Amino acid sequence: MISSHLSSFTGLPVLPFTPGMTLPDDPSAVAWRLEVEDFEADPEEFAALVAALRDEVPADAVRALVIGEWGSAYERALPVDLLVEAAEEWTSLRAVFLADLVSEQCEISWLTQGDITPLLAAYPSLEVLWVRGGNELHLDPVRHTGLRELVFQTGGLPGSVAAAVGGCDLPALERLELWLGRQDYGGDTTRLELADVLAGTRLPALRHLAVCNAEHADRIAETVAAASVVRQLEVLDLSKGILTDVGAEALLAGQPLTHLRRLDLHHSFLSESTRKQVVAALPGVEVDLSDPQAAEVYNGREYRFTAVGE
Repeated sequence: MISSHLSSFTGLPVLPFTPGMTLPDDPSAVAWRLEVEDFEADPEEFAALVAALRDEVPADAVRALVIGEWGSAYERALPVDLLVEAAEEWTSLRAVFLADLVSEQCEISWLTQGDITPLLAAYPSLEVLWVRGGNELHLDPVRHTGLRELVFQTGGLPGSVAAAVGGCDLPALERLELWLGRQDYGGDTTRLELADVLAGTRLPALRHLAVCNAEHADRIAETVAAASVVRQLEVLDLSKGILTDVGAEALLAGQPLTHLRRLDLHHSFLSESTRKQVVAALPGVEVDLSDPQAAEVYNGREYRFTAVGE
């Protein structure tokens, strides 16, 4: 599912930063990638890399950052503090991706994050924040008037983080992605933790909502079917999870969805008849039912899996 590094981020080509490199003619026209080669590098190595970027690239040219391997990502939290320390210089920074690592570097469920709240506090003009990995991830409810896009890609999203997102005041947020994942990888988010997000009270600008990669996707669909936030959406994404006919039927039995521009249900466990029913019920809506899944049977038992797990 996540098999390669980003080649572009927020419309900018990703360029790895190397100390002493020749800078492009316009260093503000790229998303700078920061990554150490050794996956067990000492913390000082990544700190030195950040320091070199601060020294060699004009501060106002740092518009987007993609953070790759920082050293022992499977056990040491991404050093957000290094980015916070640069905030007074990087006043043009608008987009950050924390942990663009592939499985060969570190499985998504092993990626160790930490408290990302200071990053949002330090960059009030930040517009895009992507976070990969939910292990030890923490967020406190904050007010942030600049953020337009917030994405959490995890094999298991802590319920406390989902609840904190719902407690945030994000008046400009247009896109929110919550990859819930599986309980055995730390994904303990329930409908209770999602209540504030699905109410949409603090998300007046939200138009694209993904509550996806969910182990209990049927329960999520049942809740979304009555959620107030759906009325303001253009895109609803319940993909990548264990959505079955039960969840799809509950979704269709709830509030009208014909106002949507797109409904994403790819990688789901729907029967052919239910897939046809969904399409027929939503004329004019782009419905993504690609990558249909079927249960795997072992010793007479059926098993279903989210698209992204370990």
